[in-house]
Amino acid sequence: MFMLEKALGPPIDFVEGRKGSASTTWIIQGALWLIPASILTFCGLWLQHDPDAIHSLSSWGMSPSSSSLILAGILTASYGSGGMLLNGAAMHIVPELGGTKLASEKNASLMSFLWTLAVVVLIIGANKPEILGVKILFIATGLLSLSGLAVIVNMLLTAASRSRKMPLPAWMMIMGMIAGPLSVVSVVISGSLDTGIGQWLVTRLSGTSFSLMVAGAILYAASRGSGNPLWSRSLAAVTLAGTVLTINSAGFFDGEVASNFLAVDSAAFQPSRNEVIAGSFLLALSLIPVISLSANVLATMRGDDVFMENPDSPGMPEINLAAIMLVPISVGALFVHTDYLTGTNDLSGIQTSLLLMGVWLVFIPASLGSTLCIFPEVSGRNVLSVNRSRWAFWLMTGGAFGLVFTMMSDFSDISLVEVAVEEEASISNRLRVLGSTLFYGTVIGSIYHCLNIISGSFRGSIVGTESTSVSSTSISSPYRLTKETTVRKILAQREGKLDTVVVPETASEVPGSPIEL
Repeated sequence: MFMLEKALGPPIDFVEGRKGSASTTWIIQGALWLIPASILTFCGLWLQHDPDAIHSLSSWGMSPSSSSLILAGILTASYGSGGMLLNGAAMHIVPELGGTKLASEKNASLMSFLWTLAVVVLIIGANKPEILGVKILFIATGLLSLSGLAVIVNMLLTAASRSRKMPLPAWMMIMGMIAGPLSVVSVVISGSLDTGIGQWLVTRLSGTSFSLMVAGAILYAASRGSGNPLWSRSLAAVTLAGTVLTINSAGFFDGEVASNFLAVDSAAFQPSRNEVIAGSFLLALSLIPVISLSANVLATMRGDDVFMENPDSPGMPEINLAAIMLVPISVGALFVHTDYLTGTNDLSGIQTSLLLMGVWLVFIPASLGSTLCIFPEVSGRNVLSVNRSRWAFWLMTGGAFGLVFTMMSDFSDISLVEVAVEEEASISNRLRVLGSTLFYGTVIGSIYHCLNIISGSFRGSIVGTESTSVSSTSISSPYRLTKETTVRKILAQREGKLDTVVVPETASEVPGSPIEL
């Protein structure tokens, strides 16, 4: 505790230590990073069909390419937005499930600004990998490691002071934080960091960190938002064990990004036959925890009498989208990575589009939806507008699905290469125009979500005192009771209002007939 607070000196006095302040700080900064992440990705997609669109930046000494902007967008979305949202969620979930409080709210709040600085360096490093002989991404790695180490120590101290047995979602988030650094250390100890196999493994294993944190966050939020207990603890255990023991298919299929992060030379990836068999087998097994997580979340949200798309609970549609899209995108990533692992490389052209779909249809919705569910508990206020949150969801989802047209263009280019056609097909260019234009909806939706969260933290209705017009309409609607239920599930559909009047409207003597309340 001395190292977390007193040893930092005067800077620790610039942040507050009230309960929930650290989680709120991380969540707000994560929401802010949604905007540059979506803008960088949009610009990268646009440059694919119009390379001279931002040529005027060359007068400032900047000449970003499509690939560099897309890489910057992916890193910003992963570490800046998703990473900060998940860390903020963990700072609430772990103490809440452990029946304790966060070990150091001040240190956690202060570390959020160091993490934000690291994300800024990531954006610079994605466009300028080396400046004055210094590898920029390696500096970002040091800043992320320093901030992440402080957060890990904070979480471990919090878990050590728990007053009751912590459920699996809390342990998933703690183990997810530890998984990234441990995976790098294990590869360094094995001596294979300078080889293509070692860098490929670092890229795969570091994906386990985000996967475990996402699993813990959406399992907690699905139960909290729907009012249902977790559908299956066994499936949660399968998700935890399976994610740790298998090779994750998320992320890039080569180790070039990992080598830049660790400031080592990128080596060619030439696996042996045994390594291909082992890697393909462990990649295929990674579908087991993925399917377990998706089924568990959807079953929890689709309780016997809980309406899954409750408009009065922001965040539930995002979680539902992430749980549905998790399986098909993971299957697609499995085929792409296996294709690369075996040396065929027939599907390498769609890897970027598939990765972007994974980020904006699974990772961002899961992390954002989880934080939207717990935001009222953390900040004490609701988001400013439920209607704006709903509009933001549809805009972000529609824009992200526009990446399907970008993938169709990739398949078109692959077909032209196979038949050795030298001329560029007009249909491919038109599909990229359509995909990038639709993705602009994600930019607008990101702005809506960001403003909604920030405004809500200052001007949103105080939890438990006010309600929106939508919730009032929902309360006045009839509630059909068809079988045994619990008060918790009824309150889950009525925004937890204890003053809700339950009146029997009609009754029937016929067995099994519903009673309208």
